[in-house]
Amino acid sequence: MSSNEKSTTLRQLASLLGASGVGIGAFGAHALKATLAKKQGATASWTTAVSYQLLHAVALLGLSAIDTKSMQTSPSPGSWSGGKMMALGTAMFSGSIYLLCLDVGPKKLLGPITPMGGMLLISGWAMVGIGKI
Repeated sequence: MSSNEKSTTLRQLASLLGASGVGIGAFGAHALKATLAKKQGATASWTTAVSYQLLHAVALLGLSAIDTKSMQTSPSPGSWSGGKMMALGTAMFSGSIYLLCLDVGPKKLLGPITPMGGMLLISGWAMVGIGKI
């Protein structure tokens, strides 16, 4: 995959996470407000999931911009790998929280996915730090 394709992929992942994060946040604040209020802590958990999703969308967008700016060299392995880890970690972390808040899916499966997603987020940040960007 070329440097430009990697930057484009990071930008597309950022856009997907950002757009869906805004939509999911609005959906939770309006259409699901009563549903989330019925379950103790669900509104706060939903807000946390949306916040993490949007924060990591911005981080991925930043990584794509850094890599685009230095097109003479390919993206550092740390920024590319870290970005992929952040995207997957965000999907696992935030996605599992959304499903748990709505009581969708088996809790025994979804419960462990949340911290695994969090570990991927942490690993992604570490990879970016190691990547010398």
